[in-house]
Amino acid sequence: MTARLCGAALAALLLQAPPVAAQLYVPNQDDATVSVIDPASRRLLRTVDLRRYGVGDNAKPHHIQVEPDGSAWYVTLIGAGKVLKLDRNDRVLGSAGMEVPGLIALHPSKDLMFVARSMSAVNPPPRMAVIRRSDMTVLDEVDLLFPRPHGIVVHPAGEVVYVASLGTNQIAAVGVEQGEVRLVNVAGSPHGFVQLAVSPDGKLLAATAELTDSLLLFDLTRPEAPRLLRGVAMPDGPFEPTFTADGRTIFVTALNANRVAAVDTRSWSAAVLPEHAGYGQPHGIALSPDGLHLFVGNRHQAGGVHDHAGGRPTAPGTVVSICLASRSVDTVLSVGNYAAGLGMTPAPSRGAAAGSCS
Repeated sequence: MTARLCGAALAALLLQAPPVAAQLYVPNQDDATVSVIDPASRRLLRTVDLRRYGVGDNAKPHHIQVEPDGSAWYVTLIGAGKVLKLDRNDRVLGSAGMEVPGLIALHPSKDLMFVARSMSAVNPPPRMAVIRRSDMTVLDEVDLLFPRPHGIVVHPAGEVVYVASLGTNQIAAVGVEQGEVRLVNVAGSPHGFVQLAVSPDGKLLAATAELTDSLLLFDLTRPEAPRLLRGVAMPDGPFEPTFTADGRTIFVTALNANRVAAVDTRSWSAAVLPEHAGYGQPHGIALSPDGLHLFVGNRHQAGGVHDHAGGRPTAPGTVVSICLASRSVDTVLSVGNYAAGLGMTPAPSRGAAAGSCS
C-alpha cells in the first residue's frame, strides 16, 4: 500500500473513531484529591488521590483546566507550589513550579497556558506565569503592574489574555505575542474582581466583583482595550461566571448567598435560580458539552470567600447538576471536602443549545 493510501486509510479511521467522552474534574482542596464525574450520566467515576504523586496533605488543588480533546488535564496546587499535568488515565506527564498558583487559562490554539495567583499568600507575586503546555516549561512571568492578580481568561481569538486584580480596580490586557501590558482602570468603590469570562463571539468580557456584588460587562470591540459597558446587580459574593454557548446567558455562582444567578445578555436582567440544599458556598461552574446541564461545585466550608485555610467543613463538598431547560437542580453528588474550580472537556460548541434533560 502506498504512503498516500496509508494516510487516507488512517484519516478515514480517525474520522470513524467515536468522540472522547466528556469528563468533569473537581479539585477537592482540603483533601488533596480530584473527583472525576461523567457529565452525561452525572455519576462519580473515580477519585484521584494526588498524594500518590508525592505531594502532601496540604497540596490544596484549586483549579483545573482540560485540553479540548481530553488528552490531558492541569491542576494548580496552591500548597505545593506546582501546576501538575496528567493524562486522561491520571498519569503525571509533567509539572511546573511557581509560587501560589491559582486560576488557569489555556490558549485556544498555541501550546501555552497562563496562570494567575492564589490569595493564600499575604503578598502573592504580581505576575502571570506563561507555561508551555507540552513540556510544562515556565517560559515567562509577566509583571502585571498591580497587586493580587486573580481572575484570568484568554480571548477566543488568542491575541490577548485578561487578568483581573483583587486588590485594585484594574484589569490587565496582556498581548500574547509581545507580552505588552495595558491596564484598564475601573471607576467606583473597590470591586474585588474574582474571575473573568469572555463571550463565545469575543465581544464581551464579564468580571465578577465580590465587594460590590455585581457583574461588570466590558465591550471588546477592541480586544486590547476593554471598555466598561454596565454593571448588573448580583447576589452576595459573586464568584465565577460562564457564558452559554450561544452567548445569551451568563451564569454566576454567588458564594456568600448560596445561590446561582442567570444574566440575560439581551435585556441585561438577572434572575436568581431556586434555592436548593445542595448549595453551600457555590464556587466553580461549568457547562456540559451538550449545553443541557450546568455543574456547580460547592465548598460547604465555614470560612469566607478567599479563606483557603479550609479544615472547617460544614458538610462534604458537593457538585450540583442544574437542568438548564427548567433551571432546577436534578442531581447532587457528594465529592471531597472543599470542592473548588471545575474543569470540563470538551467545552460546549457554539451550536449547543439547551433542550430537555434526560
